[in-house]
Amino acid sequence: MDWARQGGDWPNRGASRFVTARPHVWHLQELGAGPVVLLLHGAGGATHSWRDLMPALAQGYRVVALDLPGQGFSRAGNRLRLGLDGMAEDIAALLAQEGIAPQAIVGHSAGGALALRLAEVLPEPPRAVVGLNAALGKFRGMAGWLFPLMARALATNPLSAALFSRTASSEASVRALIRSTGSQLDAGGLALYRALLADRGHVDGTLAMMAQWNLDPLLAGLERVAVPVLLLTGGRDTAVPPQTSARAAARMRAARWIDDPAHGHLMHEEAPETTAAAITAFLRTQGVG
Repeated sequence: MDWARQGGDWPNRGASRFVTARPHVWHLQELGAGPVVLLLHGAGGATHSWRDLMPALAQGYRVVALDLPGQGFSRAGNRLRLGLDGMAEDIAALLAQEGIAPQAIVGHSAGGALALRLAEVLPEPPRAVVGLNAALGKFRGMAGWLFPLMARALATNPLSAALFSRTASSEASVRALIRSTGSQLDAGGLALYRALLADRGHVDGTLAMMAQWNLDPLLAGLERVAVPVLLLTGGRDTAVPPQTSARAAARMRAARWIDDPAHGHLMHEEAPETTAAAITAFLRTQGVG
């Protein structure tokens, strides 16, 4: 996405800055002061997804959010580093360069898996990890066929990003996609997703991420996860069923699972204040804030 053309009304625009940390150019947002909480969005998302949760958390924390490389306004400098391990290593390098030491990492969907992997590679692990509808298994519903389809299309057709952007970014298509996750967003939220899906570069970055996505090593080692983990789920989530988090929590040493039956996959956008309160309560039990 082009910041000069599309960033004028981006949520929390005043908190944005750009950082070059090889091999990527990163879009970061920072709000608040206190212990650092890092936010990692899911596949196909961007910092917009934290638009209301971020200010709520910033009342007690220094909140740092970033666009994953190739998505939103972050430019990928190496398309071969958009899988789980490559992104975790590159985010760790970015944080080291900027002197950012997160005491907690919050990840949504695929960002939840990335948060756990990042906690493993950081030289100083965080004191807590929170997964929001963490994708610690296979996607279901529309995402269950959409993401594998996107990955296969990328491998076989170099024009797939442009084709997908044209067909999937209509108002009706975006509304159907969000509805298929079990969530409901207002017109402003839908417009932001439509802008992302209409951008060929963003879609291409998402395709590249999904083409390289491999959770098997992370899932195989869940029993070794020592950092305290909270897995929050929306009971209406039809993309990543809540039982995915329940099973993952049961395998980890110090993990809790809490379900909110009223919301879906985008619970942090549907109910930012409630989600922020649950995150803050957990972080305080871990001495963060």
